[in-house]
Amino acid sequence: MRRSRDAELRRARVAALIASAVTTVTVAVSGCSGGQDGGGAAGSSGKLAARAPGVHSWTGTPCAPLTGEPLAKGFTVGSTTDSADPDVREDIGEGDARPRYRQTGCLADLTGPDGASWKLYTTADVYEESAPADRAYRIKHDLDRVHGRGPERVHETAYAKPVDDQGRPGRALLLWNGDLLLTVTAYGPYGSKAHDVREGLRDLVENTARLVEDALRDRDAPSPVPSTP
Repeated sequence: MRRSRDAELRRARVAALIASAVTTVTVAVSGCSGGQDGGGAAGSSGKLAARAPGVHSWTGTPCAPLTGEPLAKGFTVGSTTDSADPDVREDIGEGDARPRYRQTGCLADLTGPDGASWKLYTTADVYEESAPADRAYRIKHDLDRVHGRGPERVHETAYAKPVDDQGRPGRALLLWNGDLLLTVTAYGPYGSKAHDVREGLRDLVENTARLVEDALRDRDAPSPVPSTP
């Protein structure tokens, strides 16, 4: 009888220890994830966080989201050029599929912390459905991987790769979210070294991607049904 009671006490203590450990882990995870939902300030250098797929709208003023707050610490936006084609385009789909989308983009001149000239480009393809945008993203991802251009994973549906423009080191980020396929590319000053501008390029493309995705998101529309791979 005593052995049975001791066994019950041991089981109770083990159960209490497990419950305590689970509670500790849950609190720790909650604390670490705070502020990482993609809604942080654009000037921060936090990692670009994935967001739930959403519905996005085409805009005729794609440069507007870039002029509200610093895109990265020490950077200022100079002249900007909108590229907004309202005509519907057709993508090259699988079989007879011809998915439709509209494209908008922005070219911006930036001044870095030391006064040097940087460049920033954005291109946003807003599809009529989520699945074709997802497929276009994965095709680009696979092509870059096959040709050895990265990709460096940023999160589940975004990756980055190094680029170069006549001696200007750069970084491009591709992001898929719902019906949106977004590309953000930044270039450092002429003659700069890739390792010297790496941090600035990373912050620029990730913060810009966050701003543009948020600005194009249609908050009144229901979230799209996730497409199956």
